[in-house]
Amino acid sequence: MSTRIAFLKGHGTENDFVIVPDPDNTLDLTPAVVAALCDRRAGLGGDGVLHVVRSAAHPEAAGMASDAAWFMDYRNSDGSIAEMCGNGVRVFARYLQHAGHTDEGDLAIATRAGVKTVHIAKNGDITVGMGSARLPEGDVTVAVGERRWPARNVNMGNPHAVAFVDDLAHAGDLLAPPPYSPAAAYPDGANIEFVVDRGPRHVAMRVHERGSGETRSCGTGACAVAVAAAHRDGADPAVTGAPATYTVDLPGGRLVITLRPDGEIEMTGPAVIVAEGEIYAEWLENAVR
Repeated sequence: MSTRIAFLKGHGTENDFVIVPDPDNTLDLTPAVVAALCDRRAGLGGDGVLHVVRSAAHPEAAGMASDAAWFMDYRNSDGSIAEMCGNGVRVFARYLQHAGHTDEGDLAIATRAGVKTVHIAKNGDITVGMGSARLPEGDVTVAVGERRWPARNVNMGNPHAVAFVDDLAHAGDLLAPPPYSPAAAYPDGANIEFVVDRGPRHVAMRVHERGSGETRSCGTGACAVAVAAAHRDGADPAVTGAPATYTVDLPGGRLVITLRPDGEIEMTGPAVIVAEGEIYAEWLENAVR
């Protein structure tokens, strides 16, 4: 590694990330390196790492390079690889704008869940075309202590179990992944959302993110929650033919999710760059020994 490695820190509704610009994909971001960077006491602190790579330079994204110049190589805070992160895409787009790689308007970003379309508005909000949801068949149950709830299995490019509860406190501390069944529904683990109603098409949620624990916000989770709520409420646009917009309150802020009749899901919210600096390679090498 070089003597110093550039980094930035950013967040989307307080879902925070260490941003590592690496256009030519020269850095070896092992799970241990990612976990050290995300450590909130001994490292920089974050829910995950946004590794910024040109699509053409990354073997997982080279096939998308003609559609999207930049690849979001996203890692959870424990170092595991994730398919997609909705808040991360907005922060990734904000970084590209900050670095002069793009301006207000439309752009495309490659992810492991495919190419995502992004719009950077003049008011600062960023809208991401999150693609469509898949609803795998089969009943799912999630549990906290003695409580059990039926959950909706929603896949947003990554897996979610959405449970509607009477009180968000029933989710417990969310330090450990809430148990779910059947295990075969989520062979690679799942993000678990607990949801309460706040008003017409207005919900609040807490989430345990696979590989990160409870986070202040989860963009794909908010989309999954809106999908589950629309199906529950009889507002599925594929059935009604009309768009459905849900306001989703998270501990870190508010996201607005719009479901369209063609299946496309749009997520709108803020994204902020907080700081930038340099990581000392010597510290990093010692941290991962």
